[in-house]
Amino acid sequence: MLDDLQLNVSLLRRRVPNLTTAAREQGLRPATVSNLCTGKIPIGRAEVRTLAILASLAHCSMDELIVRGSGTKMIETGIKVLDLFAPIVRGGTVGSLTARQGLGQFVMMAELFYRVKQRGYKTILWEPEYDAEDKFQIQKGLTDVLPLADFVGKSLEEVLGKVVENGMETDVMLGADRAIVLSGELVALRQRLMQEGVRPLTIVLVDARFEAVDEEAPYGPLDTLLRFDSDLASRKLFPAVDPVASTSTVLEGAQLEASHIAIQQRARKALRRYRELRFLVDKKGAEAVPEWDTLTYLRGERLEAFLSQPFYTAEPYTNIRGEWLPLQETLDGVRRILDGAADELEPKQLKYTGAFGKERVKIGED
Repeated sequence: MLDDLQLNVSLLRRRVPNLTTAAREQGLRPATVSNLCTGKIPIGRAEVRTLAILASLAHCSMDELIVRGSGTKMIETGIKVLDLFAPIVRGGTVGSLTARQGLGQFVMMAELFYRVKQRGYKTILWEPEYDAEDKFQIQKGLTDVLPLADFVGKSLEEVLGKVVENGMETDVMLGADRAIVLSGELVALRQRLMQEGVRPLTIVLVDARFEAVDEEAPYGPLDTLLRFDSDLASRKLFPAVDPVASTSTVLEGAQLEASHIAIQQRARKALRRYRELRFLVDKKGAEAVPEWDTLTYLRGERLEAFLSQPFYTAEPYTNIRGEWLPLQETLDGVRRILDGAADELEPKQLKYTGAFGKERVKIGED
């Protein structure tokens, strides 16, 4: 199937270090090449001429340039903390753990809807049932999600019908409350879809009543777990996704490039140590950090700031342009920070930016 095909990006970048420049010199638009590399433009929609030029630049055959994916695949979202630490699994189930309101689980669902729609997905919201006690809380959370849903359903039959209708031609992302896990409707939906032959359905679950955090296995099997962190939220570092505790089966399934795994493990180790040191700083001041751990603390602080990111759906509130950062740029930025390239910068200079070294862009600026 065409949707299983992808560019051999690692080969391209290895053989053509200045890929964007080289492609431009051959008459290709840099944005087209970038979107093909990130998957925003599927291989099936690429022009043969474009692929032929890329193969020529890499001195490889078409069979080497275009490879068939296998096993678990991630959906590249352009969200740094997700793509690095907890990739969204195509056709999998994502669950969010939150301790309280205001941490951003509904905003994350809205942002994922926005981003996958740019890649041709259809989005469906399974609106949760709620009583008078829950009504205000849940309706407020859905405010950001509803405008980005191509369809809103209230029952299993409605949602199933829309998934089947759209899933024959394109991938679908479904947003729902974890209540469909408790009711058994999620299992029923998955089972019935197996008989329809539709494309993989990716499901994003939220905990609309903020109960899941108190349970050991609140969702059943998950492919991606996003644990939201109240400490990050209190310090205005959004998305407030815990990079240490959030995880994905993509990481377990060894479907990522070795460089991705190496940087992810190195960053997670650094942030874990940074948090231990931060506890000392909060209690006793910066002088409590041992001399040999000073660099670890400073680089962890900068990496934490770099993982914050402007969201497209938050532009009306932040007045900062949303940023999509390709995975390779995320990996490069994180590696450079860990290697000390940001040691002379203040953490605030890295907050709410896209690529490393790029300043945040306010709405209205060129």
